[in-house]
Amino acid sequence: MSRKQENLRAPAPGRASLSNRVGRFETHDRESFDDGWDNSEDIPPVRTEVLTERPRRVITRNTSPDIGFDRSINPYRGCEHGCIYCFARPTHSFLGLSPGLDFETRLIARPEAPKVL
Repeated sequence: MSRKQENLRAPAPGRASLSNRVGRFETHDRESFDDGWDNSEDIPPVRTEVLTERPRRVITRNTSPDIGFDRSINPYRGCEHGCIYCFARPTHSFLGLSPGLDFETRLIARPEAPKVL
């Protein structure tokens, strides 16, 4: 099928032209095509799993020059927000979990954190 033939389609009601090609003197030629982004199928949501752990301590010291405080309270591990730049992502790898999707979907709550303080 030639290039001219593949761009021809049934005319729109009330229109005579079969294509909307650019003029032959234009430097750029644009054509629409299906790139797969308009997927009409519903994608199932990623489920979040909340595990619990009993912490030994809740207050953590920070020595990083990038963080403007020297201590923090950590009542949970992981985060559903999923900011790719989060400094806490690597902590999941210490638990045998991925710092990628596991960090966002496998949260670890510490319900007894107030008692440990």
